[in-house]
Amino acid sequence: MARPDELLKDLGLDVELHHRIFDAVDRSFRKTVLAQKNRPARMAYFDGVIHEAHGGRVREIVERRAAGDKLIGTFCIYVPEELVLALGAIPVALCGGTSLSIPYAEKMLPRDICPLVKSTLGLALSNTCPFGPIEDLAVGETTCDAKKKTWDLLAKDGNFHILELPQKKGARDRELWHEEIVQFIARLEELTGRRLESDKLAAAVRLMNRKRRALARLNDFRKEGDPPLTGLDALVVMQSALTDDAVRFTDRLEALNEELEDRVRRGIGVASGRAKRIMISGCPSVMGNWKLHALVESAGALIVCDETCTGSRYYENPIDEAGAGLEAQIAAITARYLKIECSCFSPNDERIDSILRLAREHRVDGVVQYVLQYCHTYNIEAVAVAAALKEAGIPSLKIVTDYAEEDTGQLRLRVDAFLEGLGR
Repeated sequence: MARPDELLKDLGLDVELHHRIFDAVDRSFRKTVLAQKNRPARMAYFDGVIHEAHGGRVREIVERRAAGDKLIGTFCIYVPEELVLALGAIPVALCGGTSLSIPYAEKMLPRDICPLVKSTLGLALSNTCPFGPIEDLAVGETTCDAKKKTWDLLAKDGNFHILELPQKKGARDRELWHEEIVQFIARLEELTGRRLESDKLAAAVRLMNRKRRALARLNDFRKEGDPPLTGLDALVVMQSALTDDAVRFTDRLEALNEELEDRVRRGIGVASGRAKRIMISGCPSVMGNWKLHALVESAGALIVCDETCTGSRYYENPIDEAGAGLEAQIAAITARYLKIECSCFSPNDERIDSILRLAREHRVDGVVQYVLQYCHTYNIEAVAVAAALKEAGIPSLKIVTDYAEEDTGQLRLRVDAFLEGLGR
């Protein structure tokens, strides 16, 4: 990672501890992502997004805040970025993907909860997250009990907003979600001192739909018999999407897609021999966490699809741009975000249908269900997912893990056995 010591000092961070944590993250990135061969040249930009997440990107946001813009920190893809962008604010995902910050959270929180929650809170409590001192509003959502109770602790500071996500998708639930979006707009307007305008919202919707189309196109290349990029590189792009400037990111992604199209045309792929095609399904792999993807692909397989929040859930279902007027635009945004298929919903048949669809489209040989430790909703829903995959004739493996490296050897044995079974 870049070491902007003066900037971090100005923000009041523990610079020495910051470097101890993020130098380790950088070593993991180099050992996994940068160690790959035959990478697309334009992946260098997205590597840079990872490297500059606590450097150039922070400085850029500091400068924008000095000009009057606001930073909105998010923890989930249910927060509508279009609304933030339309009001001239900056959306940035705050989730942590490193085990090294977790001990600082465990001074307050119990050990047996989600590592993503603990990693994120640990970065704040260890005074190593540069976004904490500059965020104007953090936005949480009610996708799980661990998050809900953590938000109770964080919301006492005042600059915190909670979106109440319904647990079903019926008429009453859609009404509740619409009201939550309306209240969120009011909170953003109060914070920014600006009114939401139809033309600016329309421009933000067009931008985010363009971003989604570019991500969808990148993932279409993964359907090729010999895809032009690895699952690890696709994950790096998705992680960058959650933190980078939306316009710049989309421009660079469209340029990468041109290179990928050229690689397909010239027959340049990344699959080694008869590499098994694997889908990752379940929990997200946020920035700092490349563990499972590296395990699977270092075992000789190729990840060709991610049914996760750092995958298809983020870019599928573009917003309907046909509606005229602010009310219709807000309704379209509300409808789109409720289509996201998180395991917090019951029943959740739509997610199982999507997994089967994606498995067919990407012609996968097997599915690895990725469950972060103590994520009960994905862990329990994995039973129904495995049954549906079995009925469809698609082998699956459930991996329950956290961000630490201690179980890597055991997981490698299980992954190797799973892939060997696919060969038979």
